[in-house]
Amino acid sequence: MLSIKLQPLNKHLKALLFILPLIAGQASQAQILTPDSIDRLVERTLKTFDVPGIALAIVKDDKIVYAKGYGVSSLATKKKVDENTLFGIASNSKAFTAAAIGILADEGKLKLDDKVTDYIPEFKLYDPYVTAEFTIRDLLTHRSGLGLGAGDLMDFPDSTDFTLKDAIHNLRYFKPVSSFRSKFDYDNQLYKVAGEVIARVSGMSWEDFIQTRIMNVLGMEKSSPSYQRIKDYSNVVDAHSPVDGKVVVIPRYLTTTGNSAGGIYSSVAELSKWIMMQMNNGKYGDNKQLFSEDIHWQMWSPQTILPVAPKSYYNTHFAAYGLGWFLNDAKGYKQVSHTGGIDGMVTEITLLPELKLGIIVLTNQMSGAAFTAVTNQIKDSYLGLSGRDWVKVLSDQVKASEEGADKTTAAVWKQVELRKHDKVKPDYTPFLGTYHDVWFGDVVIKMKDGQLLINAKRSPKLTGVVYPYKGNTYAIRWNYRSFEADAFAIFVTDEEGKPTGLKLKAISPLTDFSFDFQDLDFKKTE
Repeated sequence: MLSIKLQPLNKHLKALLFILPLIAGQASQAQILTPDSIDRLVERTLKTFDVPGIALAIVKDDKIVYAKGYGVSSLATKKKVDENTLFGIASNSKAFTAAAIGILADEGKLKLDDKVTDYIPEFKLYDPYVTAEFTIRDLLTHRSGLGLGAGDLMDFPDSTDFTLKDAIHNLRYFKPVSSFRSKFDYDNQLYKVAGEVIARVSGMSWEDFIQTRIMNVLGMEKSSPSYQRIKDYSNVVDAHSPVDGKVVVIPRYLTTTGNSAGGIYSSVAELSKWIMMQMNNGKYGDNKQLFSEDIHWQMWSPQTILPVAPKSYYNTHFAAYGLGWFLNDAKGYKQVSHTGGIDGMVTEITLLPELKLGIIVLTNQMSGAAFTAVTNQIKDSYLGLSGRDWVKVLSDQVKASEEGADKTTAAVWKQVELRKHDKVKPDYTPFLGTYHDVWFGDVVIKMKDGQLLINAKRSPKLTGVVYPYKGNTYAIRWNYRSFEADAFAIFVTDEEGKPTGLKLKAISPLTDFSFDFQDLDFKKTE
């Protein structure tokens, strides 16, 4: 999902952060952050952004210099977070998938520029030329021409019905929004295809490959490639989200097909091993190599160019996506990072390899501002930057953004309320029936207990009440209030005014991109 997105460490690892020299021999030194100052930062972040729990680790020069948990893993159990608490790391799983591809490339079992159809003959996109030219590298670089989050409704909010076979088959129905390899649009479905390439080439499932060839090798003993495979559930966070203005425990997001895009559970203690290996060009332990330096160089080299703002706090000159990682520069240093978000959990991993610095922030709430505030404040201390209060800056931004979105949604629901007082009530009869989308399946619109309801047959959580708004446009209020994804239902009619189809559109501008309503095109079938 977009965007994006907690425990004490062993006593001997609690240390002051290093004082680091700045770029090119500058005499200035970084601000010292003590454990107490970090504690105050994270505790303030918890309170400001209403996050139940955060886990933080800082890695410097191949050592964990700080790892700690804050808050609780669940508002239901009140169990404290520690450095071993497992969180869903969501799209930070993508770097593991890229690493697995790299391992297989090192072994000569595939090449990054092999065609996907060489391994998955049934793979097919909307454009036959793109299908024929699509490579394994293309699976990992978000440059397919598909729109942002295309097909994610097969996973979010409910992935109980769509199989991996369905996901691969349905890719052929998505019309491109840009030409092949010309533009970045974040994609989850193609990472699922990458996971299937790994399975077919290695002869084992993606989950088995990640467990045996990466996690076990690095000593990530408690981590798991999926929630279902966790060995010990006694120290795992619950998911949380605001519902009607109050943060509560929400149903956990589970997937059986999307683990290669975002299914891993891990802790800051064990992810520290992962990022130390990354910052050593694939080396771990006694000079052992997980993947070659050549493969690592390709992972951290620009593959898809991203736009850069004309002015930025970190004086950023370039931005790109590599293989499973975002790349840019921050105050003259190369920065390698990724965020992740699933229902009720968002995470961020940030590396400054030239400083041998890594920052891991895992949270059990939907606030990307929380992990950004912690990451940036710590990063600033190592870059010798001071004077910016990231908690306040991001809090102000969030408030402004939410106020704008709230005005938009409030205006819609105010109009809905006004329509309830119409003297002439709408005749819903023509709108009732089944509407079919070629990849998403059926939704049924029916009357029950005096209310107009919509239900997605293949995504049962997408059930809600449909209210008149304006003309043939209605407003859907989903029963699951943690979605924050209420939508317009726009009925398409023929020349006689009879409904022939249905399109959906998010009401709030803050709706997560994985609710890709814009990719749906329902036709009335009965």
